[in-house]
Amino acid sequence: MVSIRLDNVSLRYPVPRGTRLSPHPGSKVGGRFGGNKGSGGYVTALDGVSFAIEAGDRLGLIGTNGAGKTSLLKVIYGIYEPTSGVVRTEGRVDALFNINLGFRSHASGRRNIVLRGLINGWTSAEIEERMDAIIGFSELGDFIDMPIETYSAGMSARLAFAIATSFDPEILLMDEWIGAGDQSFQDKAKIRMDEMVAKAGVIVLASHNDQLIKRVCNKVLTLEKGAVKDFRVLPA
Repeated sequence: MVSIRLDNVSLRYPVPRGTRLSPHPGSKVGGRFGGNKGSGGYVTALDGVSFAIEAGDRLGLIGTNGAGKTSLLKVIYGIYEPTSGVVRTEGRVDALFNINLGFRSHASGRRNIVLRGLINGWTSAEIEERMDAIIGFSELGDFIDMPIETYSAGMSARLAFAIATSFDPEILLMDEWIGAGDQSFQDKAKIRMDEMVAKAGVIVLASHNDQLIKRVCNKVLTLEKGAVKDFRVLPA
């Protein structure tokens, strides 16, 4: 059964030595400082986060800048190891944090499909088997053999989304919706996302767009300074 469960997960990272900070009461962004800010200090990015979602759930992460949304996604993906608490994921995980993450700018789109596939643990045979489908979905045509550095943001977004979803990831983590690309691609991307969820997948989407969250998600987790402020089920 595809699922994500976090039990009392916290994440701290150190304040760089020599950093001099002046107090500014009333800050509404970022995590909380602790310890000695100049030496041995730390920022609490996540503070005792607990929740559970399962197959078919589309969880929206909301909160101000620095509330911990991206940190939470990276902890779930395994980029960051939590300082304390337990993260459990059941199912194949893929992520769209940065559309250029893992891309080599001087390599062609086709070569980057291979590289991203290998990074994700796909075999050469699996990559070759899906190559044409990835290129077809991206609609990049002959540009697939051009270097990534010649792509627009929209073209890069098309390719990144096509790769990330080509293996029907059971868990897909997204830091903001794919905002680049024309409306027809947006519509096609939404259909693919809906199909993935229908196949018992899970989506975790961090966004500042309330209307998008209401349209895409069935549950919402609100973060405030790294802690859970609210967790609710949206009306169908």
